[in-house]
Amino acid sequence: MSLETSPRTYRFVLADILTSGYRVAGKIAVTSHGAMGFVNDPIHSIIEIHDARMARLHMPTKLIDHFEILRTTKKQVHAICLARREDLGPQGIVRGGFTQVTEYQVRVTTSMFEVDGTMELPGRFDFNSLVSEGTRAFIPILNGTLSAILIPSLRVQTAGILVNRSLIDLVAVLTQRVKPEIQP
Repeated sequence: MSLETSPRTYRFVLADILTSGYRVAGKIAVTSHGAMGFVNDPIHSIIEIHDARMARLHMPTKLIDHFEILRTTKKQVHAICLARREDLGPQGIVRGGFTQVTEYQVRVTTSMFEVDGTMELPGRFDFNSLVSEGTRAFIPILNGTLSAILIPSLRVQTAGILVNRSLIDLVAVLTQRVKPEIQP
């Protein structure tokens, strides 16, 4: 369904969409449920990026093309970076409906990217439920930094990053980091 024929009210939010080979900066149309509601909607499998500026990952600041609308499938997207936390959506959607959450400083990796930031989860950290339970295709990382593993010049700091959970390789809770032993 296109924006012209949809009965819903949409607004555009600025986003950086990162795939395995490209960075696309543009605007995505979201409803009152924000980007979380949009990317986790199981009915729609594509993302339309309006006023899309495209760059290759290895040269993230050099634009190679500009399109009115660029389309991709959600499953090809590693991460979506949003400038404002409000663009993620209402707190109830971002937190998965929970009012009591615990904040965890985490590092999440995919085959292409490392994301450091804060993850809000109900109760204790449970990797199994994070990556395999529920219907969310993308999980939010707040106040995050995304870095390309092989391309150090690509670094995005932002208020919210949505990471494709089907592409997650590793998740580490930073408070569980082993402190180096002091050598005498």
